[in-house]
Amino acid sequence: MSIETFYEVMRRQGISRRSFLKFCSLTAASLGLAPSFAPKIAHAMETKPRTPVIWLHGLECTCCSESFIRSAHPLAKDVVLSMLSLDYDDTLMVAAGHQAEEILAEIRKKYKGNFILAVEGNPPLNEDGMFCIHGGRPFVEVLKETAADAKAIISWGACASWGCVQAAKPNPTRATPVHKVITDKPIIKVPGCPPIAEVMTAVVTYMLTFDRIPELDRQGRPKMFYGQRIHDKCYRRPHFDAGQFVEEWDDEAARKGYCLYKMGCKGPTTYNACSTVRWNGGVSFPIQSGHGCIGCSEDGFWDKGGFYDRVTDIKQFGVESNADTIGATVAGVAGAAVVAHAAVSALSRARSGSNDQNNGGK
Repeated sequence: MSIETFYEVMRRQGISRRSFLKFCSLTAASLGLAPSFAPKIAHAMETKPRTPVIWLHGLECTCCSESFIRSAHPLAKDVVLSMLSLDYDDTLMVAAGHQAEEILAEIRKKYKGNFILAVEGNPPLNEDGMFCIHGGRPFVEVLKETAADAKAIISWGACASWGCVQAAKPNPTRATPVHKVITDKPIIKVPGCPPIAEVMTAVVTYMLTFDRIPELDRQGRPKMFYGQRIHDKCYRRPHFDAGQFVEEWDDEAARKGYCLYKMGCKGPTTYNACSTVRWNGGVSFPIQSGHGCIGCSEDGFWDKGGFYDRVTDIKQFGVESNADTIGATVAGVAGAAVVAHAAVSALSRARSGSNDQNNGGK
């Protein structure tokens, strides 16, 4: 029996043609695509069968799944129930034990080379992988077997992408990112702790619509969401440029919404869509609530100074500087500008007075 297309499932659920086309337009917008792509998305949805997905869990806290099911644009239920054929996810599926493992083996065999492998968490390699057991076997074995039959792999979150807290020093279990274990398959990293829900569903939507992986940066992350620093679009950026910083938690500067860089914000060195896509249905993100970015989408963020240590090597205006001197530099430049302006104004007034006298003398 063939797998239904996305459109067939939507029609069976009573969704109108108009609503379907609206969904395609919203999907194009969420992916940062031009309106002209909406018809292409519609055509793909109408003709392509849903893609089978196997979702595995290694060392992790399930926060990626928690984030994914709270997506609003497009709704996770639309992605999971309509666009995906989520055949195996031991966290969400009803089956358990031997029945669940039989389903995993069946999907691998039936859709060999045609399913997407989504990995949440990472495999520990120490003690022959015995720190994470899946179905009575080391998770690393299950991961390698499943990946061998997969079309492509999505590494969900910082755990699968970089190792996260499990791989932080001294890393006693030898927790290892997926791409260092699986080296012969296309891997899309969607890091974060957890990743933004809409970023997760948009990446899946892109792959299912265009039957290819999105353009990736040099670290293997989708450029559409990891192409800019949080710092570049942060609404507190003007305060950074003006040298206005929070010095202590809940001081007057904090109440005024000044830059959190001195409090350890990693926004200037973190690439993610938090300041544009945001969280909770697009209404907020950590910096907006008064907490600096912890850099969770970057490799090794647990070992790079901790949450609140200051980053002191930011290049400001092309000069090596740190936050303590940025304010003084900006103030000095502004002061010099004021002095220069005053001097020019005084000179203009002097010239104007001289001209008046000369004219009066004539």
